[in-house]
Amino acid sequence: MRVLVLGGAGFIGSHTSDRLVELGHEVTVLDALTAPVHRDRRPSYLTPGAELFVGDVRNRDLLTHLVRRTDAVFHFAAYQDYLTDFSRFTDVNVGSTALLYEILVAENIDLQRVVVASSQSAMGEGLYHCAEHGDQTPDMRPESDLQRGRWEIGCPVCGGPMEMRRTPESVSNPQNAYGMSKYGQEMVAVNLGRRYGVPTTALRYSIVQGPRQSVYNAYSGACRIFCLHYLLGGAPVLYEDGRAIRDYVNIHDVVDANLVALLDERAVGSVLNVGGGTGWTTAEFAEVVRAHYGSERSPRISGEYRFGDTRHIVSDLSRLEALGWMPRRTPADSVAEYAKWLEGMPDLDRILAEADAKMRSLGVVRQASV
Repeated sequence: MRVLVLGGAGFIGSHTSDRLVELGHEVTVLDALTAPVHRDRRPSYLTPGAELFVGDVRNRDLLTHLVRRTDAVFHFAAYQDYLTDFSRFTDVNVGSTALLYEILVAENIDLQRVVVASSQSAMGEGLYHCAEHGDQTPDMRPESDLQRGRWEIGCPVCGGPMEMRRTPESVSNPQNAYGMSKYGQEMVAVNLGRRYGVPTTALRYSIVQGPRQSVYNAYSGACRIFCLHYLLGGAPVLYEDGRAIRDYVNIHDVVDANLVALLDERAVGSVLNVGGGTGWTTAEFAEVVRAHYGSERSPRISGEYRFGDTRHIVSDLSRLEALGWMPRRTPADSVAEYAKWLEGMPDLDRILAEADAKMRSLGVVRQASV
């Protein structure tokens, strides 16, 4: 199969391209190689055997040329960093996806599959249950609560405590600009795919971890942040109270899911969660990293929080598991691989300081008043 991988020099894209080449597919990569992810342009790990085109996924002529010689497309190209670049999230993530389907329809191109990378952030705060009022999908936490250090979400009806539930794909309530753009992207892809007969699958990834995850993105990557701190002899700050819950999925499990979406006809027309299967508090995950580095320094809790963060979310994986996929690697596996990848990388102390300064200058990291 001739497979075009948009964003194929990035984290998920490059690992997927590796697997496709190993399986004998003919792989073409389109990547803009832009900062901050590709600060040094062409990465050393670019998939051997894949043909690279350097360009913007929003370039109509280039994208048309590449799609004409393609049987299937993976769309990983995305903007995903600073919270305040609202228009760029929509322009890159939604606009490029709409352009892809516009080209397919205009050129009457018959693809075997389009797989679009969405995100768990499209679900927002996720699914909760109130003993009195049943299942709830709350909106974002008010800034007034965060300023007072009130981290947990109360029932939207009665204000009482709620229990977090695994969140299925039917929940779509994004809380930040990135999540909104990914929800828009998957809606464009799946709905236009259905309307115009383009076999399409959107995958909502949880927090993906492993080697090649950029050290330069200021906002994303608990594995990146914690590993850098411990590698440099320090200890990370845990936002809020360190008890926010997430599920972390290994990059190799993600690639397995990508192949299911490419090859299994049952995935067509669906939005599917891809996650780690187990919820971890931030403090628990930090302990995994600390144990790997053998550090005696515990993480610090300073009352800081990131404006726009969700409190808890763990994805329900039952729909993808029904297709035969399941997560097989652990957070410890991801940390070990990522730590090995960091070995010998220069200027890591400067990178960490730059990222922290950027977050604070944008008002993303804030301090509770109590």
